[in-house]
Amino acid sequence: MLKHTLEKIESKIKQSPNIPTDKKKEYFELLNELNAGINELSETEQETALSIKGFTKISAHETTRDQIDPLLVKISLEGLSSSVKELHASYPKLVNTVNSICSFLSKIGI
Repeated sequence: MLKHTLEKIESKIKQSPNIPTDKKKEYFELLNELNAGINELSETEQETALSIKGFTKISAHETTRDQIDPLLVKISLEGLSSSVKELHASYPKLVNTVNSICSFLSKIGI
């Protein structure tokens, strides 16, 4: 199920006019890191992993829409960030990846 979700996200990113072409590769790399982290997390914290996956999907949707609503982007990224805060001690790499995704989207003006 995660693989299918990531494939849909990657497809949306490829088609998105809001993400510069040179930045799409960097975003794909971050999503691959996130996938690995979620897979590891799902072995012990399945509910939390599903939450992170859900917020990732929503964030990708909001940031790749033709008409971006900054408030919805902000809310979705805050949800994504909040979904991993409690995991910092146990899964620091996953938390750093989520923070990198949020930072990446902010830097490119989304």
